[in-house]
Amino acid sequence: MEPVKFGTDGWRAIIGDTYTFDNVRRVSLATARTFKNHPNIKNGIVIGYDTRFLAKEFAHCAAEIFASEGIKVLITDSFVSTPTVSLLSRDYKLAYGVMITASHNPFKYNGYKLKDSFGGSMDSDELVKVEAELKNIIKVEDYKSFDVLLKEGIVKYFDGRQYYIDNLAAKIDTKAINDANLKVLYEAMYGAGQNTINELIKVDQLHAEVNPNFEGGAPEPVEKNLGLACKITKEGKYDICIVTDGDADRIAIIDNHGEFLDAQKTFALLLKYLNKTKGLKGKVVRGFSASEIIKEYCEKYNLELETVPVGFKHISKKMIEEDILIGAEESGGIGIKGHLPERDGLFNGLLYLEMLANTKKSISELKEELDEEFGKYFYKRIDIHTTEELKNKTLDLCKNLKPGDEIGGKEIISVDPLDGYKCFFKNGWITIRASGTEPLLRFYCETKGDDETLIVLQTTIEKFKL
Repeated sequence: MEPVKFGTDGWRAIIGDTYTFDNVRRVSLATARTFKNHPNIKNGIVIGYDTRFLAKEFAHCAAEIFASEGIKVLITDSFVSTPTVSLLSRDYKLAYGVMITASHNPFKYNGYKLKDSFGGSMDSDELVKVEAELKNIIKVEDYKSFDVLLKEGIVKYFDGRQYYIDNLAAKIDTKAINDANLKVLYEAMYGAGQNTINELIKVDQLHAEVNPNFEGGAPEPVEKNLGLACKITKEGKYDICIVTDGDADRIAIIDNHGEFLDAQKTFALLLKYLNKTKGLKGKVVRGFSASEIIKEYCEKYNLELETVPVGFKHISKKMIEEDILIGAEESGGIGIKGHLPERDGLFNGLLYLEMLANTKKSISELKEELDEEFGKYFYKRIDIHTTEELKNKTLDLCKNLKPGDEIGGKEIISVDPLDGYKCFFKNGWITIRASGTEPLLRFYCETKGDDETLIVLQTTIEKFKL
């Protein structure tokens, strides 16, 4: 049996290697058996897919297994964003949702996300049950074809894209956005968000066509992948460029000068807009590798803050249990009160447009105000692809780090081992952790006052001989 393991956000693997039709069948059968007694199982499930290679075919493959097990299946009639599957799971009171996507991973990957009935990421405890059931399934051979199940009515097509667009229209002040006459660019990164927000606002789109090769790269909204979008934003004199990843649950922002706004500032500006401009209250949740500017903001404006391990499922859990104003992780995944206990790049992008329309200020002006109030924060992440042996050796060395030791040329004040190793020093911190979905180590650094992030990161990586 080929190994299947759920990471921080679903199972992801290389197409044709571990990600095969046989393994998608196995995972689907394990999921069906694990949740066969779910209170909502009579209502069925939903299956969606993104723009990746064979994503539609893998979604139909999964539908065959669930429906052959007697489970009603709503399957989207086109590619959709991951938040669409979460929204349908919740609003139609379904048992759960399945999304065929590898999110921001390179083009050779595909994946399998499970969304719970509350409209957010399924908890790790539930995924462990699926993995345990999977060990009992070697091969799936007894199932009906998609066309037969469609004729029988147990599988039904659904216009998930339009349902999602209508939901956005009900929550976002699109009139104010359009009245503001903002010049907006949307970088779809060839992903599932394409041709969605243009139904609601005036917007120019970039890479809004299906290209499963993603130009040979990865649909990840990080600065190194957005040189063209930054150039077009600046030269075209756009007020803003909104960027989403492959399944459109994560966001990045490029400002009116064509400068990339790091995910920490993206989080901070949304927090300030919701709290100060819209007057909303609630607890704030941040991922382990998120910025200290969030802590400063919460302390100044008396908002409770909680830090959780990496993986949006930890934030989702908080959002369904408590009154959470905003929850965000380092990589641009942000959940907002009143929408979903889930990341949604398009919803958050529209909130940014609402912010510009209501404050009548540019992104660069809002960013400058933040710097004046809290000081300048600089943030950078470097991912190092390595061997399993070197990865484990590095993590073993990190276990021994303590106050007084040096890292990246800085004296360690304290170490937080919540998820990886976060070492604080006088004017910032560095975090070292292993990815939950790819064979690599992630190094994150933030400094305040002066931008020392690259020096600290490079010195640390050299120390570990990576």
